[in-house]
Amino acid sequence: MNLLKTAATVSGLTFLSRITGLVREVLTASLFGAGAQTDAFFVAFRLPNLLRRLFAEGAFSQAFVPVLGQVKTQDGDDPARLLATRVGLGLFIILAAISLLAILAAPVLVWLMTGGFSGDKARFELTVELTQFMFPYILLISMVALASGVLNTWSEFKIPAFTPVLLNLSFIGCALLLTPYLREPIWALAIAVILGGLAQVALQAWALARRGLLAELPGMLRRPFKSLADTWRDERVRRILTLMLPASLAVSVAQVSLVINTHIASRLAEGSVSWLSFADRLMEFPTALLGVALGTVLLPSLTKAHNLNDPTRVSKLIDWGLRLVVLLALPAAVGLALLATGLTAGLFHYGAFDLEDLAMTAYAMQGYAIGLLGLIAVKVLAPGFYAQQDIKTPVKIALATLVLTQLLNLGLVPLMGHAGLAVATSLAACFNAGLLLVRLRQRGTYQPEPGWGKLLLKCVLAAILMAALLVWLTQPINWGAEQARPFLRLGLLFGLIALATLSYFAVLRLLGMPLRSMIRPPSVD
Repeated sequence: MNLLKTAATVSGLTFLSRITGLVREVLTASLFGAGAQTDAFFVAFRLPNLLRRLFAEGAFSQAFVPVLGQVKTQDGDDPARLLATRVGLGLFIILAAISLLAILAAPVLVWLMTGGFSGDKARFELTVELTQFMFPYILLISMVALASGVLNTWSEFKIPAFTPVLLNLSFIGCALLLTPYLREPIWALAIAVILGGLAQVALQAWALARRGLLAELPGMLRRPFKSLADTWRDERVRRILTLMLPASLAVSVAQVSLVINTHIASRLAEGSVSWLSFADRLMEFPTALLGVALGTVLLPSLTKAHNLNDPTRVSKLIDWGLRLVVLLALPAAVGLALLATGLTAGLFHYGAFDLEDLAMTAYAMQGYAIGLLGLIAVKVLAPGFYAQQDIKTPVKIALATLVLTQLLNLGLVPLMGHAGLAVATSLAACFNAGLLLVRLRQRGTYQPEPGWGKLLLKCVLAAILMAALLVWLTQPINWGAEQARPFLRLGLLFGLIALATLSYFAVLRLLGMPLRSMIRPPSVD
């Protein structure tokens, strides 16, 4: 497998997902602004997303993918396929029960998430209703995550990377077609969530069936009780559950921090939840393009290298990922901080999204930009533990990160309002990445390759010169005043991004950085 080509493919499809995601957010901002209804939707959608990160991208994937990869490497395709089907059946039943309980307990969950909404009865009730309607999404997206893990193990990365596009298209379609006909237009977005989840499940099921990975399912469904008994007796399933316990704690820690932050934001100025959500959406762009793409392709490769008892290859893979993080995430962080207002204006400053929303979202975005390197580095460093089926270490580090985040909130929120939450999250992310790196080095899993000093010096110098260029060029621009000329504003924005990117890599080239050799990954076959 060509890691660079695979990462580029995943990154390209992720880019498509983020582009359609930005279109979706532009429509949301333009149609609904950052008011009470938008706050209600973001909170309601966040609740199933919390469990999605636990049962989907989070603990489940961290526990499932390494074990599935080990079975496939050591025992072959058929046992791995049987294991995947058994795990899928068990996960479906568990999540169906959780969804039912969550729907019944929605008022309590919303109160825990947003005590600040309790003084606004209408907003609180709307949030509860939206939560109850959208909570089955956790069942749908978890099945998608399971399928993605299976497909990635079989070296199929394109379909999983493309699948999120369907959710975004559902949002866009429902926002345009349904909003004019609904008494409360925000319900169009809730309908989009369910339709998008169903579309993603359908695509993944087709991809699995095409590879013959659903061959065991019909027989299991004909004998459901026996299948469940066999699933529980499977030692590998119990191994996954055992690994999920500490992984669940690790992800839960991160989600507890998010719940606390949302609770705090709900008690700040109206719109704070939305400002942070829009800023987070913009930050997800580079995080997904680089961090998620690298993490997706690195975990199966690291797992394979570990199972083959090749520690040198494991170290080289981590080193390659970290070099790309520094090379690409550093200029991205600088660009996001300096172009925060321009990006927010160009993408969101339309319709109901006013100048205050523009300023407050940009403010939050600058806070998030501080931690971009840390956020992306975690995506590279954490798989170094998961590949070894070591989840306890990331749990301990996650607990320390949670404590630090809330201590920072105590000091920063009174000074900076909602942006203090973003800064605290960013600083804690850098702390998280730093501890993961130190621990990997202490245990000998990762040994840096030669040349790191020169790499850091050249990248920092190129980023400083890029920053100086952006500051000089953006001084005369009033981004908020250009609302009437959106195409001119977008042209200026993308022109500045292109010029900044060109200047950064031109400086690196003049400094003699061997970019081609640097981005070439170590062999994993």
